[in-house]
Amino acid sequence: MAAATIRRKYVISGQVQGVGFRPFVFRIAREHGITGTVSNTSQGVFIEAQGTPQAVAAFGTDLTDKLPPLARVVSRTEEDIPPREDEQLFTIVASEGGSGQNVLISADVATCQDCLRDMFDPSDRRYLYPFTNCTNCGPRYTITRAIPYDRDKTSMACFPLCPQCREEYENPMDRRFHAQPNACPKCGPHVWLASADGTQLARDTEAVVQTAKALAKGHIAAIKGLGGFHLACDATATAAVDRLRARKKRPGKPLAVMVPDMAAAQALAHIGSGEAALLQSVERPIVLCRLKQGTPLAPQASPHTDHVGLMLPYTPLHHVLFHLYREILPHEACAALVMTSGNMSSEPISLGNREALLRLHDIADIFLLHNRDILIRTDDSVVRVNPDTHEPQFLRRARGYTPRPVFLDGEGPCVMATGPELKSTLCYTRGDQAFVSQHIGDLQNLESFGFYREIARHLQSVLEVTPQAVVHDLHPDYLTTSYAEGRAQRDGIPALSLQHHYAHIYSVLAENRFSGPVLGIALDGTGYGEDGTIWGGELLYVDNSRLDHERLGHLAPMLLPGGEAAIREPWRIAQGILWQNGTTCPGDIPWPWQEQFRDAARVLPQVMERRLNTPLTSSCGRLFDAVSAMLGICISVTYEGQAAIMLERIQDMGVTAPYPCPMRTDVQPLMLDTHALFMAAYADWLQNVPAGVISRRFHLGLMHGLAEAAGSLAEVMDIATVGLSGGVMQNRTISAELPPLLRRRGLSVLVHRELPPGDGCISLGQADWGRRMLMQQ
Repeated sequence: MAAATIRRKYVISGQVQGVGFRPFVFRIAREHGITGTVSNTSQGVFIEAQGTPQAVAAFGTDLTDKLPPLARVVSRTEEDIPPREDEQLFTIVASEGGSGQNVLISADVATCQDCLRDMFDPSDRRYLYPFTNCTNCGPRYTITRAIPYDRDKTSMACFPLCPQCREEYENPMDRRFHAQPNACPKCGPHVWLASADGTQLARDTEAVVQTAKALAKGHIAAIKGLGGFHLACDATATAAVDRLRARKKRPGKPLAVMVPDMAAAQALAHIGSGEAALLQSVERPIVLCRLKQGTPLAPQASPHTDHVGLMLPYTPLHHVLFHLYREILPHEACAALVMTSGNMSSEPISLGNREALLRLHDIADIFLLHNRDILIRTDDSVVRVNPDTHEPQFLRRARGYTPRPVFLDGEGPCVMATGPELKSTLCYTRGDQAFVSQHIGDLQNLESFGFYREIARHLQSVLEVTPQAVVHDLHPDYLTTSYAEGRAQRDGIPALSLQHHYAHIYSVLAENRFSGPVLGIALDGTGYGEDGTIWGGELLYVDNSRLDHERLGHLAPMLLPGGEAAIREPWRIAQGILWQNGTTCPGDIPWPWQEQFRDAARVLPQVMERRLNTPLTSSCGRLFDAVSAMLGICISVTYEGQAAIMLERIQDMGVTAPYPCPMRTDVQPLMLDTHALFMAAYADWLQNVPAGVISRRFHLGLMHGLAEAAGSLAEVMDIATVGLSGGVMQNRTISAELPPLLRRRGLSVLVHRELPPGDGCISLGQADWGRRMLMQQ
């Protein structure tokens, strides 16, 4: 050993397992003449590098400057250790287990270009093989049981490698070195086509050929994907789309559409640079894009909106299917397939073959199945380009992004947050990271709650954490509340509660790593308030450094005649606001709902007078619903947000004059007089002002009212920052135009960038508040 030889130990944490990091280290070690070892451990990647000081220094520089495409380094430590005299090579050693995980679990990654070249080369042994992958692509989170990420801890453990695949797997210079899902037609998973009763109809490539032919004929297929099943049909065939909607019991909510490439996407929609980047990213989410006029898509694919959720293929099976589907279609025909979640409305996405055949046999005509188990249900992510920041804005965060952490403002204890009841997620913290689960959905049935509990167990297991507290919503009847209380009792830890809208604001602060006082504007559908009423349009003071929060103001309370029925039939809310403002019956012009709901409308005043099942709410979402119903745009809904989506769509963007929406200071908390806003819209409706004009003036009035109120409160409270959260921030108009109005009043604006502004962010806010509570005790 030369006298100038040194040895340095590195510990690299982050997304460094399952992404080709060890072969990358091996290659740069060889380039610099370094001996030593590299191994995966539960603390991260351990490296010992020995050579001349110059060689070790150059190796250390390349270690973070020339990372593999999917690697993300969160922390790196290094120390000099004694050299070894008998070492001649640099080697990759077997993974080690252990406790105290410091590894980021990799999300699932879309098929890379190298693997696509293999798949579509007729001379390659993986030609048209629908499970082709390498260290730069393929399944990760959805097939992983435990960390370290090695084949025996994935659902590929039951597929022994053939000699050729093993040679690739064991060769550090091969891009499939330790690609845990590595396989080929000889040794890997297979696909087959089955009828709705489970009878096998075809295998391997022929199964995909027959699926493509069936789709071209208008049939509905259940296709086993990466994180669950899709239900697919020809997106240009009106009859097929209508049939899928009827069978799935999803009458109006837009359906996602998959197209083979960017050219096909650009033929259907306006694709800006931001949308193009998202569509082609390794995460491959569903991206909301504005439809072009004369699109060949069936009208029912995306009704009520000028946008469509597009995505590109992200698994080898998708690529093979579209390759064969295009061969069947007539020249110049549009190759576009509906790819919607494989479930009945409100149920979790189907996971296994038997489960899909049991739950989807009344929907799908055929089933394209395979025998690689999906271990973790993960639906497709949905994003759009935020019209204000021009950055991605999540509407649903799941496949491709989960379980990527949100990095917090400093280290802290581990807490578990159980999230909301609707659009549910849960969250664990570890150190300075928060791990928010994939979108789970609405916990309104045992199947969804079972999915929730699966993810709670799995995340805690792979993160190897022990919560010191559990945080839940203030609502006493939520399943997440009872779950939290049960966990707390079982584990002997405190159960803490945080009101829904404060959690929204704590969440946007956590994402932005902001500490200190802000004015929070939380706008959504419903959340159980501290006074027992239903909140949903809130002006809040939140100081996450002092853990102080207060309700400063809210929208004018509205009645919900019939309770839950008013959410399904927003005409009830419209009639309720009219009744609250002295209009108890229509004049010469009948209300839009009178013919369809004549009997119910007649008795509604008595219901409100007696306050029978008629709670109060300050909900901003319900205000949108009421205006939409008052204009006759949408008097009853089939999915959440429908009335607001339809109202936003009809705006006359040439209108610039807002309706008045003053702030009332004669009450405490302060009140934004949204009744005056509504009644101004109603007065114009009585004068036959076009609905598009009324819609635009309503949107403008609400935004100007909020901005004026925020500016006044911020000045009084000596606050310079506003945090925006809540499902209403998914309204494109509000998210585009409210932040600039606030900035013009000298306010800095914080918005969500890593999580949805809707209830999918609640668990993060709960978790960050909970860890801060523990740190201050």
